[in-house]
Amino acid sequence: MSAPGAGHEFPAKPVSWQKRDVLLFANSIGCKADELQFLYELHPSFSVFPTYPLILPFKLTDQEVTNFYDRQSAVHIPGVPKLDHRHGVDGQRKLTILKPLPPTSAGRKFELRNKVIGVYDKGKPGTVMETEQSIVDAESGEVYNKVLTSGFLVGQGNWGGPKGELQARFLASQKKTDILSAGPSTVNFPPPEGKAPDATHVIQSTNETAHLYRLNGDYNPLHATPEPGQKMGFGGVIIHGLFSWNSAAHGILRELGGSNPDNIKEFQARFASPVRPNDKLTTEIWRMGNVQADGFEEVRFTTKNQTGKVVLSNGRCLLKVVSPKSKL
Repeated sequence: MSAPGAGHEFPAKPVSWQKRDVLLFANSIGCKADELQFLYELHPSFSVFPTYPLILPFKLTDQEVTNFYDRQSAVHIPGVPKLDHRHGVDGQRKLTILKPLPPTSAGRKFELRNKVIGVYDKGKPGTVMETEQSIVDAESGEVYNKVLTSGFLVGQGNWGGPKGELQARFLASQKKTDILSAGPSTVNFPPPEGKAPDATHVIQSTNETAHLYRLNGDYNPLHATPEPGQKMGFGGVIIHGLFSWNSAAHGILRELGGSNPDNIKEFQARFASPVRPNDKLTTEIWRMGNVQADGFEEVRFTTKNQTGKVVLSNGRCLLKVVSPKSKL
């Protein structure tokens, strides 16, 4: 029996971006001055940072600030009760890059295609919704990338839907952690036991980190003002989970992939616990040694805050390792 809403396709929506959007995104996730291919529009190899597609479902075609709550309230899935998507948090995401985006969408027509994989009732903690989003050339039908997303709608369960094979573990008060274990069974990618990381990457967030990142198009008030986070039990402002996710992707590409956007093909991680302003995030990275025929290798990672608490788990990417810093 399929999950409620499974296969439902939302209407396709146009998406667009300018070189300025690409520059802002690269700055907001921590790209460095020696990575001008992401930070300088006249660089001969100027490129979109590979994980930029994840912001387009929030941005769409907008250049002005949008009302996040109004946009989320329009979401409805047949066979599922009306849920308040304003009170949602990320669970986990996996990006598969099929073709790099051009530095600007000008002169082209791109669209977001979004379909439901399933919706799962986790009881009192809330509801898990899994979707697949793709950025597609609307004229040729060519798919540029796919993103599998699991989101968690806080406190919106007990509507009689299926629970999936795994139970969500949603802890009370400010200690909310390991928010999502997904609906159906998922594969875990723990780091290798007893092996030191092949590389690490550190980023220091500030009180303004979320305010910069939200300018990409994700204007959720949860990341700007304390009231929403207080109501949801987080105690105040938390930084976008996708900031942590994208900054980890940047760190791995920088440390082991030579900062070459062509050297990353897949990237995924689970949002294990909230990140707060001024948290120091350390991503530990392990090569798994299983190089594929096309040169891509499995790399696993974990991101922790300054207290050692895991904020990104189940981290895995497929990477062409070229940095001399790395060794098996």
